[in-house]
Amino acid sequence: MSSLQLSKGAEPYPGYKLVRFLGRGGWGEVWKAERKEDGAMFALKFLPSESQLVASNEIRALQAIRQLDHPYLVRTEQIWSCSGCLVIMMELAEGNLLDLYDVYMKEFRQPIFADHLCYYLSQVADALDFLNRRQHQVNDQCVAFRHCDVKPSNLLMVGLQLKLADFSLGVQTTTPICRHRKVGTLDYAAPEIFQGWLSERTDQYALAITYFQLRTGQLPFRDTPSTFSRKYMRPAPDLSGLSATEQTILRRGLAPVPQDRWPTCTEMMQRLTRAVGAPSESLQPVG
Repeated sequence: MSSLQLSKGAEPYPGYKLVRFLGRGGWGEVWKAERKEDGAMFALKFLPSESQLVASNEIRALQAIRQLDHPYLVRTEQIWSCSGCLVIMMELAEGNLLDLYDVYMKEFRQPIFADHLCYYLSQVADALDFLNRRQHQVNDQCVAFRHCDVKPSNLLMVGLQLKLADFSLGVQTTTPICRHRKVGTLDYAAPEIFQGWLSERTDQYALAITYFQLRTGQLPFRDTPSTFSRKYMRPAPDLSGLSATEQTILRRGLAPVPQDRWPTCTEMMQRLTRAVGAPSESLQPVG
């Protein structure tokens, strides 16, 4: 990871003591940490940084997103750089959607109920549409933000709310489509990412995959390579296990050409909500 030693009881930053290891992903480690002055608990994410220049650029991008105010975005409290790492301090969540999926499998022996899943992912859709609209003022520019790593482990449970987290790959842009480095989680990556592009509907593609995975326990593509390759072309998704109406809706969300997808993530989720017969606003699922 870096020269920074992470272990229970350590203080990687003065005044914050690591309490418990929460998880590890392709981009770093997450720890539960206690602020010693008042006992408040937070999540600290440690991201390896290739250089001080990269760290500086990433901090600027994260600081810009940090200023945004939306009920379904995880609150970022502080960002700093130390010992080859970016450290992001966030509000502490109870778990993520993969954890919730495991609870449903254990308690009910089936994936997350369709109406419950629509309730939660509709909140994520609202957050993604908020980010993707070119309406945010940064350095006298009106910009949009692309999340670039939507997946179940980045969707966190905070009470009955689901919040979008982990903006370490987020991109600030003024155009609907732009050149982009090939990064992200391959199982959820849209076709344009493999070609080095990023669009205003790239996050919708990943949200559609997330819905399918949490409804069925499977991924719609069985041939995803282990590394990004321009030669790879996404095949038609295998959406078996869903109703015909759900398949039709998701197939549009997974269209190879971004412009052929739904205008917004919210519209896709509204249609899925109606397809499974779920109330769009009043549902209060058991967490």
